[in-house]
Amino acid sequence: MRHYDFGPLYRATVGFDRVADMMDRLLASEMTQPSYPPYNIEKTGANGYRISIAVAGFAAGELSVEVKENALVIAARKAPDETERSFLHRGIATRAFERRFALADHVRVTGATHADGMLHVDLVREVPEALKPRRIEIATAGPKAIEAQRAGVADEVTGTAA
Repeated sequence: MRHYDFGPLYRATVGFDRVADMMDRLLASEMTQPSYPPYNIEKTGANGYRISIAVAGFAAGELSVEVKENALVIAARKAPDETERSFLHRGIATRAFERRFALADHVRVTGATHADGMLHVDLVREVPEALKPRRIEIATAGPKAIEAQRAGVADEVTGTAA
């Protein structure tokens, strides 16, 4: 397995330590990720996402969806079955699981629905107004306004008043 040194990144940047920590975790984890339960991540709009997880055999009360420290944690715990049942073949897995998804900044969970053996978690990215690009109007000025502006700058440099 390869090992990457993020030391130069830490020395040359400020505030990106979370990204480097995430890369460290991803590279240090096993190459084979657990495949249970299967899930999809889809883009539903310009800023909308949906995570769909196959949760056949689980009731809505046995599922939990939580957001902790920029991570979405989806877990399921099956209630113990008090009835004695004998299976000839058991192909529907109802074992407990926990799935974690790292959330980017400004991504929040808007809701979760459980229907037809699927758990759907809807997310939206809400970029604050301060971080959105904004257009700066360019004022048009005639030659007299430009000369007056230059004279004002020259007055500021020399310390004289106009």
